Amino acid sequence: MTMRLEMMEAYNDIEEQELYERLRVEVDAGQVPLRVDKYLAEHMPHQSRNRIQTVADAGMLYVNERPVKSNYKVRPGDLICLMIDHAPYDDKIEPEEIPLDVVYEDDQLLVINKPAGMVVHPGCGNYHGTLVNAIAWHLRNNPDYDPNDPDVGLVHRIDKDTSGLLVAAKTADAKTKLAAQFFNKTTRRTYNALVWANFTEDQGRIEGNIARDPKDRLRMSVFPPDSGIGKAAVTHWRVMERFGYVTLVECELETGRTHQIRAHMKHIGHPLFCDERYGGSEILRGERSSSYRAFIQNCFQLCPRQALHARTLGFQHPVTGKRMDFTSEWPQDMKQLVEKWRGFIKGTTREVYEQ
Repeated sequence: MTMRLEMMEAYNDIEEQELYERLRVEVDAGQVPLRVDKYLAEHMPHQSRNRIQTVADAGMLYVNERPVKSNYKVRPGDLICLMIDHAPYDDKIEPEEIPLDVVYEDDQLLVINKPAGMVVHPGCGNYHGTLVNAIAWHLRNNPDYDPNDPDVGLVHRIDKDTSGLLVAAKTADAKTKLAAQFFNKTTRRTYNALVWANFTEDQGRIEGNIARDPKDRLRMSVFPPDSGIGKAAVTHWRVMERFGYVTLVECELETGRTHQIRAHMKHIGHPLFCDERYGGSEILRGERSSSYRAFIQNCFQLCPRQALHARTLGFQHPVTGKRMDFTSEWPQDMKQLVEKWRGFIKGTTREVYEQ
């Protein structure tokens, strides 16, 4: 039982852990400035002010999509959201007819190539149109598959705006055996990412515990391995191609923590290109010319999300034991982005690589 609980905890932490909206309140136009804990206590008769303060201290109280403390004073038009870190009990997953890019399928599992922009699990305002809803529709005629049974379904996760490969189990036995491989680090997962700045080395290893940023619950921070904060995380990287101001890298996960690659790369000074949450959607390297600024804005428009793709996935089949390895081609936005940088670097001098 302990092993199973640990594996479930690891699964819940892999790549993306959702926050779920519990309550949404829009402040009236005529409201005078008032502490948010007092305001909510007056509008939520079944919740004490102390309880609301506890929620705020945990980083689960948001105003206008940003976490606030209990002494924040509400203003007319403010949108207050009270969040929880688990799905509401009445949140039932319904099949929805959404196209799926199925790379492989048999009676035990299916491997899916997820497009960027698709949420994996319902929650945090995205209760429909998710990958889980799409899988439920795809397997709607399978009498043994219940999308609301946590013992089947997705074995791991990737972020909404990350594209690439995922594996889902059709049976409880398959999910248990696949989850054990993720837990024991015997799977192989590599990602391709375009990150800001040039690397002085060709490859490296990033080790640092990952935990929620105390100032922003939607972002992760990195802490020293011996800090006792967060969970251990290790990312291996190697340079694939250099463009001076940005670098194309391959990242191999030794662990699978929430936002691991995004947080680790930010931590070492290489935020993912166009990763707004981790500071990569600003011009962090390069020239001051208007033409360069226009070039970067064009790049952001070509790939308006973090430039991260789950390219390979390898594991042992849960029944046959056969080694299975899958590769996913870059989606069009990443292809165009990399090609645009290749074109840019052809017209520059080698001085770019010293930036």
